[in-house]
Amino acid sequence: MNGIMTASGETIEPFGRSLFERASERALSRVGVVDVGSNSIRMVVFDGAARSPAYFYNEKVMAGLGQGLATTGRLNPDGVRRAMSALRRFAVLADSMGIKPLTCVATAAVREAEDGPAFRKAVEKETGLKLWVIDGEEEARLSAQGVLLGWPDAKGLVCDIGGNSMELAEVKDGKVGRRISTPLGPFRLQQVKGGASGLRDHIRDTIEQAAEHLGRDAGQIYLVGGSWRAIARLDMERAKYPMTVLHEYRMSPDAVYETVKWISGKSVSEMRSMTGISQSRLELVPLASLALRQLVQSLQPKSLAVSSYGIREGLLYEQMPAGLRSRDPLIEAARFAERQMARMPGFGKKLYHFLEPIFVDLPPERDRLIKAACLLHDTTWRTHPDYRADACFDNVTRANMAALSHPERVFLGLSLLHRYKNSRANSPMAPLFALLSEKEIREAEVLGKAMRFGAMFSVKDPAEAGTLKLQRKKKQLELKLTRIGRALMGEVAEARFRTLAEAMGVTPVVTGD
Repeated sequence: MNGIMTASGETIEPFGRSLFERASERALSRVGVVDVGSNSIRMVVFDGAARSPAYFYNEKVMAGLGQGLATTGRLNPDGVRRAMSALRRFAVLADSMGIKPLTCVATAAVREAEDGPAFRKAVEKETGLKLWVIDGEEEARLSAQGVLLGWPDAKGLVCDIGGNSMELAEVKDGKVGRRISTPLGPFRLQQVKGGASGLRDHIRDTIEQAAEHLGRDAGQIYLVGGSWRAIARLDMERAKYPMTVLHEYRMSPDAVYETVKWISGKSVSEMRSMTGISQSRLELVPLASLALRQLVQSLQPKSLAVSSYGIREGLLYEQMPAGLRSRDPLIEAARFAERQMARMPGFGKKLYHFLEPIFVDLPPERDRLIKAACLLHDTTWRTHPDYRADACFDNVTRANMAALSHPERVFLGLSLLHRYKNSRANSPMAPLFALLSEKEIREAEVLGKAMRFGAMFSVKDPAEAGTLKLQRKKKQLELKLTRIGRALMGEVAEARFRTLAEAMGVTPVVTGD
């Protein structure tokens, strides 16, 4: 990080040297971050797989530090008590995990409260943790970088809502552009005078001013923050969406309007029973939903996407060299999973090259899914054989992976299901198949059956045993065997090769030595 400027003008370096200078550190380093927000306080420990970090530890406390700040000018006393308790615990946890230093960032509530400096001193005295207070534009920048961690090609506007503020920032070409901080957090909105019409006018005027600064051609809005995630979860419930993974969940402007109206007719207890979201979070949803509706009206995006990555991931992204940032998060996560869980790490790449002649002239977005599938094809081998197919599907569709849309999750999961099982009939995962077209379902089946054959054809390197060639005009799939391949082409291998050809709608042909 280039350093954070404090109120006194001092530049600090919360990270020190880069954590990703050596490959060994990229695989083993644990990085701890605490985000002290106006509503929640969260500690996250990232572990391994640097480009697509795994969450070694993740804990949140809804302290409500900023509740009432707009009226009193001071931090909420009960929130201070709860925050101090949480930070004492986080300090001990970090010490137990051997994480030093634990980087702690404080946002709107602490920076705006008149007793914010006293709170910082008390935290350092009681816990040993230093809170680095950042301004609104820096908060917007870090949140936007968190989005870039998950979406390297993100283009549009990042909108991060907290308890007392809402930040907006442009992202394009892997960089953060113009940004602005607005007083539109739900705690602030609770203090707006003038009833419903006064609140509506205040939200509209504030967002219109932001639109004048940032422009109205965002195209895509990336939503960061607990209130947005709660609204998205409720949108899933209203639409009876078959998946509950929030990261990369998409909403159309019309869906936002419908859900905001739907929320207005629901009580907190009703929404909680549907989703399991905490009461303290849901109590802020009606106000946040009004801000979201106005965002859509003023900025007119084509779609909105939920990001589970924000300021904490932005702090991690800050330390990544350009070469690491440019890597595909999905492929990096799949490589890490293979290294940790596969029987023969490194075989996935060999399997991909063996199957490559089957999958020619594919767009890059499909090719990367094939690469990821090959890397992941053996990572659930310890699961009982009766449940292996469903387990690998479930793992992928629910995994904390970045740069992977919901349909892509299902495609990847379905291909891995077919890697272990020929038929998907009566699968408990069937409702999720609706996110794919019939053509995509068939393509996932072909990929799965190709991996099913290639993975058992040779346990060392299938290229040493033979080569594949797809002859489209003849509608033939040729397997040319080497001398080693002749010995390996037993009954099971033959059956799986025929099954693959049948799924492709071609005739299997075996030639060679």
